[in-house]
Amino acid sequence: MPELRKDPIVGRWVIIAHERARRPHDFKAAPAPIAGAQTCPFCEGREEMTPPEILAYRDFGSRPNGPGWRVRVVPNRFPALKIEGELDKRGDGIYDRMAGVGAHEVIIESPDHHLTMASLPEANIRDVLWVYRDRLVDLKRDRRLVHGMLFKNVGEGGGASLEHTHSQLIVTPIVPISVWEEMTGSLEFYNYRGRCIYCDMVQQETAVEKRVVLDTPHFTAFCPYASRFPFETWIVPKTHESHFENIPKPAVDDLAHVLHQVLGKLELALDSPSYNYIVHTAPFDHSGLPHYHWHIEVIPRLTKVAGFEWGSGFYINPVPPEHAAAFLREVEVATPQPGAAARERVSGARPQPHASKVP
Repeated sequence: MPELRKDPIVGRWVIIAHERARRPHDFKAAPAPIAGAQTCPFCEGREEMTPPEILAYRDFGSRPNGPGWRVRVVPNRFPALKIEGELDKRGDGIYDRMAGVGAHEVIIESPDHHLTMASLPEANIRDVLWVYRDRLVDLKRDRRLVHGMLFKNVGEGGGASLEHTHSQLIVTPIVPISVWEEMTGSLEFYNYRGRCIYCDMVQQETAVEKRVVLDTPHFTAFCPYASRFPFETWIVPKTHESHFENIPKPAVDDLAHVLHQVLGKLELALDSPSYNYIVHTAPFDHSGLPHYHWHIEVIPRLTKVAGFEWGSGFYINPVPPEHAAAFLREVEVATPQPGAAARERVSGARPQPHASKVP
């Protein structure tokens, strides 16, 4: 069973994941090779190579854990946290610990091994976004769980071990320190100004325009003023909402377009770099927060984080965000067309009461 241990100085929780343990001589300087199509467990027709699916959007008449799916969710085979058990919070001398209760799931975004998120038709990206929403809504019913983080690792530099397009969801019984810092900072601004800092950022960036990458009816994508990394891009809703899982259908449709465009621009402009994106959303145990605003941070992995960054918390970014945004704005991304008419979604494992409401 994994366990969570708290750093008593800064309040950071660390997951000690025993089942992911490696022997000391397994830690080598060279990273493990990324699995290719010949051995990929995420490809259609190899469903038996993954744990049984939790949820799938698939063709009518297709069977769970078999071919015929468009997006598929499975438990991570080597989970950082496990859904079984009780939290068992207790002290360990001056320290605090608890059992590693949570969820760790993999969202396989396409049955086709050779597609990237940026090359998926927007209808397929919409399916992925609805899966994100479905899984958060389901898991937030568990009173043991407090926060869900959706993220995507792409390429060796982004920490991916499989090249097949996928993202992950880790749900924790505590609020991660980075989320807590965001919420604390935005609350301080709200208490001082009476406004949401993210709403103010959207208004200022669209007014100034020089850091805007893409502006649509529901979202603004921009390179943040204090970008930590070259070509770092945030996607922020124009309408205030603290929880991603409350996203309405028109916003999902628009976000599929924005995500496709932003990732496509990065792939074309930077020669398909490694990157991460993270969906930042409020904890489950909070109702709508007037000071916090969900958003997506896209981080290309073009520079190394080294001793100065780790020791100081400063980041050295050699590309001004104004230059990065201007460069990305000029990149034109074609919109891929779906190969077939949209098909209905059905769950492969459990009923989804809202599924019939979303085409």
